[in-house]
Amino acid sequence: MNIYVGNLASATSEDDLRQAFEKFGEVTSVKVIKDKYSNLSKGFGFIEMPDNSQADAAIKALNREDLNGQALKISQAHEKSEKRRRRGGRERFF
Repeated sequence: MNIYVGNLASATSEDDLRQAFEKFGEVTSVKVIKDKYSNLSKGFGFIEMPDNSQADAAIKALNREDLNGQALKISQAHEKSEKRRRRGGRERFF
């Protein structure tokens, strides 16, 4: 299961997130999203856990819990949908 983790403190590292989630089971990947110019955290990231029941337990236990001074906002991540906008009678994708 892919998990969204929001409201991250700027000092929160991928290792911090891995340690928090590994208490509930195997973590296959951790990614803190960073600004491409400043390389600073954008305040959110993603965790991948292969076992859905372990992932659900982690979400329930860690949502609104404090990590590095911030209350985490955790939920199951949803696939990014393709944005569509109609202009001048035709659809544009971007």
